[in-house]
Amino acid sequence: MKQKKQNSRRTFIRNSSLAAAGFFIVPRHVLGRGYVAPSDKLRLAGIGVGGMGESGLNEFAKHSKVAITALCDVSDKAAAGSRKKWDKAAYYKDFREMLEKEKNNIDACYIATPDNTHAVATLAAMQLGKHVYTQKPLTHDIYEARILTEAAKKYKVVTQMGNQGGSGDGVRRTKELIDAGMIGEITKVECWTNRPVWPQGIPTPTGKFDVPSELNWDLWVGPAKWVDYNPAYLPFNWRGWWAFGTGSLGDMACHIMDPVFRCLPILYPESVEASVATIWKEMWNDTPNEDACPPSTIIHLSYPRTDNKGTIKVSWYDGGLLPIRPDELLPEEKFGNWDGGVLFIGTKGKLLADCYGANPRLLPTVKMKETLPPITIPRVTEGHYHQWINACIAGYGNATTSSPFEYAGPFTESILIGNLALRSFMMKNPKLKGWDDKYLGRKKLLWDAKNMKITNFDEANQFVKRDYRDGWSLTM
Repeated sequence: MKQKKQNSRRTFIRNSSLAAAGFFIVPRHVLGRGYVAPSDKLRLAGIGVGGMGESGLNEFAKHSKVAITALCDVSDKAAAGSRKKWDKAAYYKDFREMLEKEKNNIDACYIATPDNTHAVATLAAMQLGKHVYTQKPLTHDIYEARILTEAAKKYKVVTQMGNQGGSGDGVRRTKELIDAGMIGEITKVECWTNRPVWPQGIPTPTGKFDVPSELNWDLWVGPAKWVDYNPAYLPFNWRGWWAFGTGSLGDMACHIMDPVFRCLPILYPESVEASVATIWKEMWNDTPNEDACPPSTIIHLSYPRTDNKGTIKVSWYDGGLLPIRPDELLPEEKFGNWDGGVLFIGTKGKLLADCYGANPRLLPTVKMKETLPPITIPRVTEGHYHQWINACIAGYGNATTSSPFEYAGPFTESILIGNLALRSFMMKNPKLKGWDDKYLGRKKLLWDAKNMKITNFDEANQFVKRDYRDGWSLTM
């Protein structure tokens, strides 16, 4: 008994000394699911590792506490660069197989597939307790965005959408200027982009082609309705097709409209209306191609303020269309930057920012020489990618990210309501009640956010949630 007490005492002293010296190693299993031991690296898997996928992995790999342990891509060609860099990582073509076989070897997943498969890959990872970083837009459909928002609450993992400007200084400075009342109450916001920089508003690709040996086309199509392989979709132009992408709005609004959602008291729009270029009228006898995103668009959204002080109008322009240049902007001064911009219009003035919310400035710009409010919002010095890594290492609930799904989900829903309006505008049945007989006209759609439903044009609700192909599902 005496010897047992001495051994217990020695063990207590040894462990206490180690803890005091800072050398006490906490095993991974002690911390529980979703936590990374201080002595370990965050084991990261990439799903979609070519193009933006490889670029993102490069950023993550710069973090000293990250190990790339698994890679997944439906195309060996697209994955070649990542496989060469991280040659010790396990490699798969089907993310479902990767998650099943590597679930004990990964802590987090980076999803950079085409928009079509964002939701299914992200949810599958979350259901295994893996932290997730998903490129923008968070999802392809409105319904999918709502599901991932709910999943973030249920599975309690660290989440981040890849709108990097959300961690930038610009959007934080914009909020400081607006909160200080520098332009009064915001009544209207104008947003625009130079996209598309890929083909849109063109005929659906035709012809028969052999699927390249390095590509699993079935997995690439994913949940979408089946179409035969055509090289016109790959590697980048899928963005211009509704089956796989979300067009100019889906590509850039998560960057350009981010300051709008961070700075203003809004959540979901109450109405939306849209118009699109009618370039198809000479090509297809006045009938738009429902498969293709339009070449240029204008979208108007009306948001009730969450403080019950009226509404805020938000407009979107793409494909070379622009809002009216403000009178306060000098002729030689830039109206946004190459990628686009955002203009806040208030009761006391205007504020202009570039894409990503960068370089916010009061108009006229001479006002920037006046006394401005101090910096009050903490900056994300480590950047968007490493912020997520640090939060994963800290564990769910112990650190924050700039675009967690609780924020990114409703934000994405709101953006995709614009696409719903575009697709409703382009429907091939111009005889539906309330629509112009020749060009389908413009109809204001009324949105019931709680029930995810257009209340005054039921045909539009087919674009809230698509039907998945057999073998694919999105189940909580």
